Amino acid sequence: MLIKHGINSGFGAIYMLASSPVLRRQQFLIRSLGDYSDQNTNTHQKGMQGTKFTSGASLEADAENVLRAITPTLDPNRHKGQAGKIAVIGGCREYTGAPYFAAISALKIGADLSHVFCTKDAASVIKSYSPELIVHPVLEESYSVRDDEKGVISGKVLAEVDKWLERFDCLVIGPGLGRDPFLLDCVSKIIKLARQSNVPIVIDGDGLFLVTNSLDLISGYPLAVLTPNVNEYKRLVQKVLSCEVNDEEAHEQLLSLAKRIGGVTILRKGKSDFISDGETVKSVSIYGSPRRCGGQGDILSGSVAVFLSWARHAMTDGDPSISSKNPATLGCIAGSALMRKAASLAFENKKRATLTTDIIEYLGRSLEDICPVQ
Repeated sequence: MLIKHGINSGFGAIYMLASSPVLRRQQFLIRSLGDYSDQNTNTHQKGMQGTKFTSGASLEADAENVLRAITPTLDPNRHKGQAGKIAVIGGCREYTGAPYFAAISALKIGADLSHVFCTKDAASVIKSYSPELIVHPVLEESYSVRDDEKGVISGKVLAEVDKWLERFDCLVIGPGLGRDPFLLDCVSKIIKLARQSNVPIVIDGDGLFLVTNSLDLISGYPLAVLTPNVNEYKRLVQKVLSCEVNDEEAHEQLLSLAKRIGGVTILRKGKSDFISDGETVKSVSIYGSPRRCGGQGDILSGSVAVFLSWARHAMTDGDPSISSKNPATLGCIAGSALMRKAASLAFENKKRATLTTDIIEYLGRSLEDICPVQ
């Protein structure tokens, strides 16, 4: 049984005992997601055209309480792997940093194991970044595969990934993937395998390019999370809603987009992060950093993967009303909040010199500030 951190009340930090799960769950419901039921009811009653949202505090998620509710304590009775096993599908000749950032961020937050499935050209480079990562050089690009071998090679790639798949709590698909046609075709098949095995997937970077052009890969899969930036979100809106991004009705448009794709969860990155699963919209507006160095989205995707997996475990061992919530939404809220807090701390110390590696080093401290080890 996972023991969760307590909930922060309006009068200070109160850490609930593991023997009081009902009180802890009730506090979590009231403070973090108390408007879920009413908002869902209104959405279904009024329909998409009648749904209205008020800006500001009413949409703001109680992110710290979400973090406390789903982050497990460190238990000496648990064994390696129980705190999360994450895999990143990405990394090619041109891009080796992105999959590393996503995979190492998962470990820095508290996952036990982090794998990277990449091309042979990228594998040795990624391995050199850290001995902590388990690197699988199994993906192939078109230049190294003859046309008459593509079927055989694709089958070998899928067989290699499939034998590991059941071990993973979440896949991160897209960091440093590139846009090679053969590689993208193989990853499309990996996504289908993940769906068949009910493994959550977080899709970022070039993975978003893939699914935007093949929406059936993720449509109707509630354990899929998309994390688009400004341009990626624009392409999604144009593809799915056949219109341009409307910032004046940002919440309604995001809700409609997630609903049209079939209930996937979308984390729209921006000055404030907006999150929707097609049923509700939440925002995370914790101040982050004005420094926009590349790679922060990779940190976010790795973070969301860990928290999504923790949320799933938490929901299998508690009050039924918690179990009915969407772990993908909770994972996005937690990942967004922690990433922003770490970026803020890094910028406070490094200013203009802040790099993605600096932010990664503050992930652990940021989580410790919110969920102290007991």
